[in-house]
Amino acid sequence: MKKISTNENLVRIAQLSCGAEYSGIQGEIDSAVKQVHAVMVYPEVDIEDIENIEEEFGLKVASADLKLMMARAKSIVAGKVQVDAVFVATCFRCAEAAIVRSEIRRYLNEKTGIPVISYSFTERTTAGTLLTRMEALTTTARRKSLLAREKQSGLTAGIDSGSTTTKAIIMRDDKIIGKGWVPTIKVLESAEEAFNNALKEAGVGREDIQAIGTTGYGRFLLGEHFKADLIQEEITVNSKGAVYLAGTQKGSATVLDIGGMDNKAISVQDGIPGMFTMGGICAGASGRFLEMTAKRLGVKIEELGKLALSGNYQNVKMNSYCIVFGIQSLVNSLAAGSTPEDVAAAACHSVAEQLFEQQLQEIDVKEPVLMVGGTSLIEGLPKAVSELLKVKVIVPENAQYIGAVGAALLASGFISK
Repeated sequence: MKKISTNENLVRIAQLSCGAEYSGIQGEIDSAVKQVHAVMVYPEVDIEDIENIEEEFGLKVASADLKLMMARAKSIVAGKVQVDAVFVATCFRCAEAAIVRSEIRRYLNEKTGIPVISYSFTERTTAGTLLTRMEALTTTARRKSLLAREKQSGLTAGIDSGSTTTKAIIMRDDKIIGKGWVPTIKVLESAEEAFNNALKEAGVGREDIQAIGTTGYGRFLLGEHFKADLIQEEITVNSKGAVYLAGTQKGSATVLDIGGMDNKAISVQDGIPGMFTMGGICAGASGRFLEMTAKRLGVKIEELGKLALSGNYQNVKMNSYCIVFGIQSLVNSLAAGSTPEDVAAAACHSVAEQLFEQQLQEIDVKEPVLMVGGTSLIEGLPKAVSELLKVKVIVPENAQYIGAVGAALLASGFISK
């Protein structure tokens, strides 16, 4: 099997940020960048550029650092500095910074083809938190030819080690022929079980597989264990898997993945992620909150969606981002006489609302909107997102296998000719 080269050219990432030094996380940013074999670049600007930048953006700001961010963005657009990707980051506590971050992201997206990630940090942000984002940013810049791949060829496997479930997919010549899905308990054992189940369904042996791709939280451990050809973060893999399953590999799309621990919102163009964001303030915006709601209602997680479809979220008051206080709100509502249907609908709407407020403000939402991952099968959730966005939300067939599908598809690019 062909190995991924670790001697790739350094990716030049422009950092446009405010408060990174003050909050003490600049070292964490630098550490994450170093791990993905990239280098951070700080575009130079003239005093005149800073003085006139508010007119360029049509935006008045009080902070000199935010003006510098905007001037550096203009420097990139003007071609004064050559970069491969852009990292736009500000403190999540600053409302003015959030507006500037969003405007810079839109500005760069409209005027360049450079991949951009927008991120709001806290003083507790770590290199580990940033690593997946930096991986996705550098992969998009470095491997566009691989990500542009529209068809899978040969016999390949994809294994997705998620926080709650592990999925495996076997593909042959652009068709899914085997699937495996198990809870993530022990990472390697769960992966072996899912992989064996997929092989059995496909009717092939492990020795027949020509290339393997791994993704998800356990991707590095699985990559070493299975001697994978492709070890890839979830942003690029999920983008590829989503547009493949939906048959929308050409043109624009928006991919939404509400995971067990965090969320991903990705703006995709021709199968390649352009802008993306992931994470959230609290697990109250994740699938974990829905699991806890189902447990409190005494139903299985797959039954929660059907309950939500017949409920009215407006009958239940939800006023907290926190997973603990969110559950408390639901418990109080049940005690006050709310129906399980209304509580289920309120839980789905709460997650959708937080996705909208925390992630979807950071990207340009373009149709079709594709919802993927295991939570996409909770019917009340796509409905809630659709109501908030006022667009149709598509859940492709096999949406729960999204990461494994993308990994198997991209891994075919490493089959020895």
